[in-house]
Amino acid sequence: MSEKEKKILWEELSPDDKLKYEIAQELGLLEKVKETGWKSLSAKETGRIGGLMTKRKREKKQEENCKNS
Repeated sequence: MSEKEKKILWEELSPDDKLKYEIAQELGLLEKVKETGWKSLSAKETGRIGGLMTKRKREKKQEENCKNS
């Protein structure tokens, strides 16, 4: 493991960070993030992750609202 490469401490991450890592993995970007950090992602890659995070949060909120109704 290189000096920059960090081990992900899953239990210490916030729910938002867990979602961000999960989406990065699904998009095939997790290894790039582990090796060179989040700042190495392009604007397009970062935007894609942010968009998917927003979409999933919105869907989760809708599901919760439906369950409570």
